[in-house]
Amino acid sequence: MTDSLPTIDPRHTALLVMDYQPAVLAATPDAEALLGRARQAIDTARRHGAHVGYVRVGFTDADLAAIPAHSPMAAAARHYGDQMHADAPATQVHESLAPQPNDIVVRKTRVGAFGTTDLHRQLRDRDVDTLVLAGISTSGVMLSTVRDAHDRDFRVLVLADATADRNPDVHRFLTEQIFPHQAAVLGTADLDGRFAA
Repeated sequence: MTDSLPTIDPRHTALLVMDYQPAVLAATPDAEALLGRARQAIDTARRHGAHVGYVRVGFTDADLAAIPAHSPMAAAARHYGDQMHADAPATQVHESLAPQPNDIVVRKTRVGAFGTTDLHRQLRDRDVDTLVLAGISTSGVMLSTVRDAHDRDFRVLVLADATADRNPDVHRFLTEQIFPHQAAVLGTADLDGRFAA
């Protein structure tokens, strides 16, 4: 943690836990350690009174039919078939991170958290101006959402150790060289100290 990291107001902050679902975790190295750090971040956010939100990916039959055949997303979704259906157990938020009744939960059909959801409206309705992001993968949902959130004028913090990529070099490059241009990058253990009293 460095002194340049911002102090954040929990009343206007949301922790977004993205793509922490069995289908994604099954292909992620050190999934149990990631789940532990995500739980720690959620507990910290709740203790301070910050909002907690979950983003998951899953497709209905209509969603799949609406994706153009030339889209790489269509090929990926069809490759995984029923495993990625919106109602499949593999696309639900991992049971150890279960959302609570007042949490934000959105289902997306593209890589980023905002484009195919009403996430932006839900955050604005709660007067959120600061996002703390945790997600899998670094080069997927994280990269898309960091950039989009920045462009939507949110203050962005990235939990580097609650984020992972199949390629650790890509993860390191993004968290050390790319994300700091749009976000503050910190570890899960540092989050507690960033909340204003």
